[in-house]
Amino acid sequence: MRTIGSELMELGFSEYEAKVYLSLLRENPATAYEVGKSSGVPTSKVYEVIKKLIEKDSISMIDEGKTKRYAPIDPEEVLNRYKSRTENVVGYLRDKLDAIRGEKEISSIWNITQYDYLIEKASRMIQDTTGTVLVSIWREEFELIEDSLREALRKDVKVVTVHFGFTKSKIGQVYNHPIEDTIYQEKGGRGIVVVADSKEVLMGTVFKFNRVEGAWSRNRGFATLAEDYIKHDIYIMKIIRRYDRRLQAMFGKRYEKLRDIFKDEEVS
Repeated sequence: MRTIGSELMELGFSEYEAKVYLSLLRENPATAYEVGKSSGVPTSKVYEVIKKLIEKDSISMIDEGKTKRYAPIDPEEVLNRYKSRTENVVGYLRDKLDAIRGEKEISSIWNITQYDYLIEKASRMIQDTTGTVLVSIWREEFELIEDSLREALRKDVKVVTVHFGFTKSKIGQVYNHPIEDTIYQEKGGRGIVVVADSKEVLMGTVFKFNRVEGAWSRNRGFATLAEDYIKHDIYIMKIIRRYDRRLQAMFGKRYEKLRDIFKDEEVS
């Protein structure tokens, strides 16, 4: 219940308002005294809180003569109302803020350190994509943005994914990267790169316990670099898929040394 109360506060409820609303959901109709007792809100504050919730159309009053009782508005109605209001405000601000910014493009690079925000940002980027989306990702993170990729594909967005590990997913063009263990050892974590419409990029590494070091930007140079990184990976995977046996025969045990950029050893 504490978690639900915290989420209600994210929608604009005060702590006391969340407690009163949840109390009425559990047992209603109820008098102000009964609400105060069950919710833990001080008696001196209950009437004020109830009044505010009525003004927010979150609870209603049932007048039974001298006794006034209160009941919650259906949660679906409350949430839909908040969703509609939020969408209207976001739409209004998007137009106005874009107008203030004008044609100037934001090229700053913003750090990301929270795992949930990393996934949320990746999903939103994919949902807003109109042309192409390139993704380099591991199974754990792929499963969290899979629905967004499917939706993008339904909107005729071209989707390309480099998947570290094996997946049977057929969302757009998928390339299964064959050496995820080697990559993990080199980086010490799982990488994620999302490039939307060749102009917006999210990059990050997910370490143990979902600790994140990442960044987001609309800097064109940064986006081009990230896109080329994914394309280069795909080029190499295509070559290996077609010539793997020949390369193994040529290099033998020295095959893995192709990844050593500090040496360019001759074929023995």
